[in-house]
Amino acid sequence: MRRARRAGASLDVALASSFEDYFALLARWNAKINLTAFNLADPNDEAIDRLFIEPLVAAKHLPARAGTLIDIGSGNGSPAIPLRLAARGMALTMVEVKTRKAVFLSEALRHLNLPDGKVETARFEELLTRPELHEGFDLLSIRAVRAEARTLLTLQAFLRPGGHVFWFRGPSGPDVPGDLIYPLSWTATYPLVESLRSRLVVMTKAPARK
Repeated sequence: MRRARRAGASLDVALASSFEDYFALLARWNAKINLTAFNLADPNDEAIDRLFIEPLVAAKHLPARAGTLIDIGSGNGSPAIPLRLAARGMALTMVEVKTRKAVFLSEALRHLNLPDGKVETARFEELLTRPELHEGFDLLSIRAVRAEARTLLTLQAFLRPGGHVFWFRGPSGPDVPGDLIYPLSWTATYPLVESLRSRLVVMTKAPARK
């Protein structure tokens, strides 16, 4: 809770308990398969900040009516799972191509009692052939994906008009992406954790034309 307060975010007892459950599960699985490079047997401040505080701070910037989230390249589940835990009631879809990581993500959803969550074991490009996923989400989050302009243009197909991209970034690169392609436009860049110089870049998909 101390680190959350330092970052300007609130963490109540129930959410802290859910974070602890997720961390314990992640640490157990990380001892068997490589989910994160952080040493979770003896986590440092950077590990806690990256895995938990960043998505907790990002949750302050969630649109009021964001009811569905798709996370691309979910890996160990952060930022998607902490973001979902902080935004109670939001339906979560995680996309992870590696089978063992996808199995972990499914177990995390079960362990944390998130029945509105699901995992797609596939490349995100493959999912765009499914009509129910095309423009099916209010929010799309990415961290590990290399988000070039053409990649973002492909990913926006998952978003409803007016939906948002949450791009979790480190210190490198400009605050405002300079090569965005319609229908995406830059909305804002917010600081996440000062010591990491991490940022949340928010982009918006243009509303449907009348």
